[in-house]
Amino acid sequence: MYLSRVEIDIKNRRKIKNLSHVGAFHNWVENSFPKEIKFKQRSRKLWRIDKLNGKEYLLIVSSEKPDIQILEKYGVQDSAETKYYGDFLGKLKNGQKMKFRVVLNPVISIPQRNGERGIVKPHVTIEYQMKYLLDRSEKNGFIINKEEVNIVERGYVEFKKPKNKSIRLVKVVYEGILTIKDVDIFRNILINGIGKKKAYGFGMITVIPVI
Repeated sequence: MYLSRVEIDIKNRRKIKNLSHVGAFHNWVENSFPKEIKFKQRSRKLWRIDKLNGKEYLLIVSSEKPDIQILEKYGVQDSAETKYYGDFLGKLKNGQKMKFRVVLNPVISIPQRNGERGIVKPHVTIEYQMKYLLDRSEKNGFIINKEEVNIVERGYVEFKKPKNKSIRLVKVVYEGILTIKDVDIFRNILINGIGKKKAYGFGMITVIPVI
């Protein structure tokens, strides 16, 4: 597994004009793996946008290395980097405390009386957005206390489908402290993500050890 990052060239509006919705970011990520496209063997990737000190970064978790030149298509020149993720994953242990950050699309599926597929509705209040994460912690291999997690950003992102109207996806960014309970399950979510809409910038959780 690999963890990659590139600084988005937000000062060059002409360069990033096509990045108008999360579907465009998804295409950027997918196109950064030309061998997969060539051989029609696309793997799952996690990605998200992080903001830090007035800069914006695209982060990707992938099983293969991206093409650095393509990854910098909308990025600042020479800002792309890729690191092997496996060593870090291998050092994780049960009981370890970690600082975490995750972007989720908190939704609920409301059952229908006629047995049809449930209607998916977004959680729009802080209370239920927080509950969404807390309810999914233990089954995903970690424990968090409500007092040790914060919602640091909440809002919507736009997703455009061809020949269809744009839809808005609720976005919530969480930061806090977690404790690893089941390291095997936890490694799996670091690789495969948590929650819905992973292809569109949600579900990627990153951690660093608490010193």
